[in-house]
Amino acid sequence: MSSLFVAWKQSTPENGGWRPVGQLQHSEGLFRFWYTKGAQQKGFRPFDQMEKLDRIYESEELFPLFANRLLPKSRPEYESYLRWSGFDADHSPDPISVLSVTEGLRQTDSIEVFPCPLPTADGLYLNRFFLHGIQWLSDWAVQRINRLEPDERLMLMPDSQNEHDSRAVAVRTNSERTMIGYVPRYFAYDVRQLLEHCAVESVQLRVARVNLDAPLQNRVLCEIRSCWPSGFQPCDDEQFAPISPEVPANCVR
Repeated sequence: MSSLFVAWKQSTPENGGWRPVGQLQHSEGLFRFWYTKGAQQKGFRPFDQMEKLDRIYESEELFPLFANRLLPKSRPEYESYLRWSGFDADHSPDPISVLSVTEGLRQTDSIEVFPCPLPTADGLYLNRFFLHGIQWLSDWAVQRINRLEPDERLMLMPDSQNEHDSRAVAVRTNSERTMIGYVPRYFAYDVRQLLEHCAVESVQLRVARVNLDAPLQNRVLCEIRSCWPSGFQPCDDEQFAPISPEVPANCVR
């Protein structure tokens, strides 16, 4: 079973910010989608062809809302697209795996997708993500990003005074101490919990790969590895809970 949460951004100043509004799952040959309680807040409109908030939607094919967020195999940059995300271009990965790294980003709307991490077989927190916020950095910072090396150690810096997100976690290089971006907002709270409850040296953020030929949003793929604290549960906010009572408990997260 593979699963992703769907986030939506409210653009009005009084209700700004991202919140989870749904969950996409692929299991036993079927794609399923249901809305979470984040969708019940003011301003959200259900997606096309999925108008009822309390239903579970099923399909043998990936829903168009998400299929349209995958680069078509016919595009000349398709192999590069897989390589940027750390996949083997000779073995096409399943669409949920691709979306979990690329976040399904499009310039035309305010929807992103992201996975909720699960503990590894040896009980560790392991996650991969692209650095966010590079487009807002100076040219000098981007030049430093372009010199990053695979497996280079990166440092995590909670940014509680960030006026846009008090839970934000910035990322800097270990050498030269250059700020190079942010942990994606969906994982920032989790990362703060790891930093608080795990030994400092057990929380390791490293460069997985640098894609010099990719857009900035796909430039730096990072990997974080950490202890999994006792009682730690990622994606545990009420907004992640399904609206439909028919969603089995073992399908959530």
